[in-house]
Amino acid sequence: MFKNYLKVALRNLLKNKVYSLINIAGLAIGMTATIMIGLWIHDELSYNDHFTNKETIAQIYQHESANGMVDTGPAIPRPLEFALRKDHADNFKHIVMSSWNQTRYLRYGEVNLNMEGNFMQEGALDMLGIEVVKGEKDGLKDKNVIMINESVAKALFKDEDPVGKILKVNNRFDLKVTAVYKDIPTNNNFNDVHFIIPWKFYTSSRSWVERAKTSWGNNSFQMFVQINENTTMDAVTAKIIDVKKNASPNEAEFNPQMFLFPMKDWHLRSEFENGVQTGGRIENVWLFGIIGIFVLLLACINFVNLSTARSEKRATEVGIRKSIGSSRGQLISQFLSESFLIVLLSFVLSIGLVLLFLNGFNDLASKTIVFPWSDVQFWLISFVFIMITSFLAGSYPALYLSSFNPVTVLKGTFKTGRYSALPRKILVVMQFTVSVALIIGTMTVIDQVDHAKNRPVGYVKEGLIQIPVMSTEFIGKEDSMRSQFIASGGATEMATTSSPTTNVWSNRSGYTWEGKPPGFQEDFAFTSVSYEFTDALGLKIIEGRGFSREFPSDSLAVILNKTAVDYMGIKDPIGKYIRDSDVDDPTPAPPLKIIGVIDDMIMQSPYSPVKQSMYAFDRNGNGNFYNIRLNPAQSIKENLNAIERTFKANFPNLPFSYQFVDEQYGRKFRSEERVANLSKVFTLLAIFISCLGLFGLASFVAEQRVKEIGVRKTLGASVGQLWMLLSKDFIKLVLISLIIGSPIAYYMMTQWLQKFAYRTDVSLVIFAIACSGALAITLITVSFQAIRSATTNPVDSLRTE
Repeated sequence: MFKNYLKVALRNLLKNKVYSLINIAGLAIGMTATIMIGLWIHDELSYNDHFTNKETIAQIYQHESANGMVDTGPAIPRPLEFALRKDHADNFKHIVMSSWNQTRYLRYGEVNLNMEGNFMQEGALDMLGIEVVKGEKDGLKDKNVIMINESVAKALFKDEDPVGKILKVNNRFDLKVTAVYKDIPTNNNFNDVHFIIPWKFYTSSRSWVERAKTSWGNNSFQMFVQINENTTMDAVTAKIIDVKKNASPNEAEFNPQMFLFPMKDWHLRSEFENGVQTGGRIENVWLFGIIGIFVLLLACINFVNLSTARSEKRATEVGIRKSIGSSRGQLISQFLSESFLIVLLSFVLSIGLVLLFLNGFNDLASKTIVFPWSDVQFWLISFVFIMITSFLAGSYPALYLSSFNPVTVLKGTFKTGRYSALPRKILVVMQFTVSVALIIGTMTVIDQVDHAKNRPVGYVKEGLIQIPVMSTEFIGKEDSMRSQFIASGGATEMATTSSPTTNVWSNRSGYTWEGKPPGFQEDFAFTSVSYEFTDALGLKIIEGRGFSREFPSDSLAVILNKTAVDYMGIKDPIGKYIRDSDVDDPTPAPPLKIIGVIDDMIMQSPYSPVKQSMYAFDRNGNGNFYNIRLNPAQSIKENLNAIERTFKANFPNLPFSYQFVDEQYGRKFRSEERVANLSKVFTLLAIFISCLGLFGLASFVAEQRVKEIGVRKTLGASVGQLWMLLSKDFIKLVLISLIIGSPIAYYMMTQWLQKFAYRTDVSLVIFAIACSGALAITLITVSFQAIRSATTNPVDSLRTE
């Protein structure tokens, strides 16, 4: 019986090629979008699944309060480790101290690499389940050693066995390779850890880290933990929440609260606002999940619409089948089998489209998704997906067509009724409501990104490069390198900074100043800089001046940004002093004289207010970056060649590595740009699917009214009048869609924009463009078939009469 159903279904598909093609193409495109979105969602939800202990691993975070606001982050003080090991060790299977990811020069022989890695305690290997493929599994037990991943091993050693070989790190330290571990997958928070160096080496090679052992105010470290199986995250948090407050009365004013932030939330729910977890990338997962459902729904609507629209064409077939004994159940099975065949063919086509476009999709989404050929779960979900889609897409046509009265049909008196087209009209309105909402949403996302991109950054980022300073070979050479870079003709100025231009690596408190309100809890973004800081970056000086070699006293000077002056409540700040009152520092620093105020420069998120910042003179010459202003009189290539030659002449054993500041700044928009780009693609697909359905319906209406058109044309109707006759109903439906879709889109995008402190408004221009675009698309789609029908020779349509 089922075989017979499929045969009849196939014959019907071949008999109505245009409508079959529209149905199959529409469903295939909808399925392709849904499968890709499903793969993307799976990749997001499976983040960190590489770790078998994912449910018991956490990172220690802390809340700190200042002036009524709560700041949350993973930076913790080093003494916390000793407090937890002493008083709470029974709650943890592993406690692992860690630095932040750091880029280091790795050299073996003539091969130099610039790689990112970490300094971690040896418990990290067991906690993270890092798989060692060569060497010692306890490869971090000694001090002067290093573990590298397979990619680094291949790049440095080619076919040699790396274990036991000596690597030169930062052209200063000789570290022995004790192990090679498997590359950590890309959908993972540790995928950038290409090497691991023992924590004990980190503490012994940096005096400030050693001093931080007793400083509860120095939040410069990370800590990862794995809890024991007999406890929970909440239970452990309850025990350690006040550890810092109890151990350090000086920090109590900030009400520090330590807590466990579980690994399962790191990727998708990492955002906090005023001490409350507010979400994160999970919002994008929900967003694209909803879009995927809607795109598939649009494709199903096309099938339902075209199937019900052609019901009169199949009324006689239904009447004959019923008259010779077919039950309604058999008819429903027949129509559902047709639906199944269309969905199955669409699914096969969609698999081909997914394979064809997957690489491009990966580039767009910044993913490395592979098609899950061997994943039984995927095929099981696909089967369920096909069955549900077949039922959803075919149930209404099946129930509708099978309900016809055979006597009425065969007598030729069958009429579909004046309201028979109402369901189709409702579905068309639904289609364009979704399409219009997607258009408005996508344009709003693009507008928000452009709004932030066009925000004044406070410095001239074009023509500015950064060279990371990662070796002791750089120490004491900044003045010499500045002179040589300028003399090479490749640069006009250079300055050093402790933080990159597009980020803040240090935040400090413990400062006092004249007029500071009692109980005021200050917090500044802190960067140490060299003399030419304002000139190299092209900063706008609002008051005072920048650092100058002509004033030796500038070694004890500070520059504030505009926000810091407002934050401190200082009037006429030039010449006033800021004092460091940090009681944890055994040698209090001398007061710093305010010599200048600069316009706010965006160093952190371009979507947030600029933080109050101070820029102090770097007395120790420990800048982490060379900021070089390229010579505008030469090409970029000429400038970089000149700078590289100068660099290599001074540091022959180090790789020349640089970053364009405008590119680094541009990376801050990547997440929102990916959302915008993916939204563009899925919006275009939704519009295309809607247009396919509209084209099919317009073709059917034109075919249904072919004799009417012939009569009207014979009686003198113009092409324009006939075009309006066939188009007006569709235009009305789209106008209704605009009325429904616009307020829905406005509400949703207004809610989305709330997460940005610096944001645009939902522009009426966007609504005007979206509405005009939807109408234009409708007219173009319908007009093709309407004009074609209106220009047909009426003799052809009336010949049978």
